[in-house]
Amino acid sequence: MKTNLLAKHRLTDTFLNKKNILNIYFTAGFPSLHDAVRIIKTLQKAGADIIEIGMPFSDPLADGETIQKSSQQAIDNGMTLKLLFEQLQGIRNEVDIPLLLMGYLNTVLQFGVENFCKKCHEVGIDGIILPDLPMQEYIEEYKELFENHGLVNIFLITPQTSEQRIRQIDEQSKGFIYVVSTASTTGTKEGTSKEQIPYFEKIKGMHLKTPQLIGFGISDKQSFEVATRYAHGAIIGSAFIKMLSQSTDIEKDIIDFVAKIK
Repeated sequence: MKTNLLAKHRLTDTFLNKKNILNIYFTAGFPSLHDAVRIIKTLQKAGADIIEIGMPFSDPLADGETIQKSSQQAIDNGMTLKLLFEQLQGIRNEVDIPLLLMGYLNTVLQFGVENFCKKCHEVGIDGIILPDLPMQEYIEEYKELFENHGLVNIFLITPQTSEQRIRQIDEQSKGFIYVVSTASTTGTKEGTSKEQIPYFEKIKGMHLKTPQLIGFGISDKQSFEVATRYAHGAIIGSAFIKMLSQSTDIEKDIIDFVAKIK
C-alpha cells in the first residue's frame, strides 16, 4: 500500500534530514472545538517538525493539571474521536510533516481498534502514542494491524525503565522513542535539572538504533537546547497548551512561540 510507505517515511525522513527536532503536542478541541486544523497548519508554517494531536480523555493519568484541564475543556466543547477524524479529512492536502495521535488505550478500544486504524490511514496519521498500552500486548494483539495501516507505535521510557527493557523497546521501535525526563506527570516541572543529566547521558551512551525525543518539562529555548544535546530533539506540550489558553491571536502566538524555541 503506497500510503503506508509514505506514512512510515514521513517520520524516518524527518530524523534522517533534520536535527534538533521540535515536536509540539496540543489537545484536539482546545481551546475551541474547531481549532485543530488551524493549529496544525500554523505549527507547520512556524517550523515545528512533528505534531502530536491529543485525543481528549476523561481520566488522563500521565498528564499534569494543564493538559488535564485542556482535555476536559475539549470534551466539554464537544470533541470526540469521530469528530476529530472528520476534521482531519483532507489535512494531507495542506500539511506534510508527521502527525501523531496521542492518548489512552480506552479511547481507541471504545472507537474500535480496526476502525481506528482505518481512519488514521484515511487521514494520513503517521504514528500513535498510547502510554498505557503494554509492549507485550501491543506485539501480540495490535502490531500487525497497526503496521498494515502504516502506523508506527511510539513507546515511552522513564528514569525507572531498566536497560534490558530499553533494549527490548529499541528492538520493537520505529519512528522514535519517547524519553520521559521525569517520573512525575506532564507539566509538573518546567525545565531540566542537573539531576536528570546522568539519565540523559545513559540513554545517549546506549547507542540505540531508534532516535529519541525527550519530553516532560521541556518548556522553553533553554530546556529545548539541553534536551537536544542528548537526544535528537524534544517534545513540548504543557507550555504550548498554557500559551493557547492565554492566546488572543492563535496564529500569531503559535508563530512567536515556535520562534522563541527554534
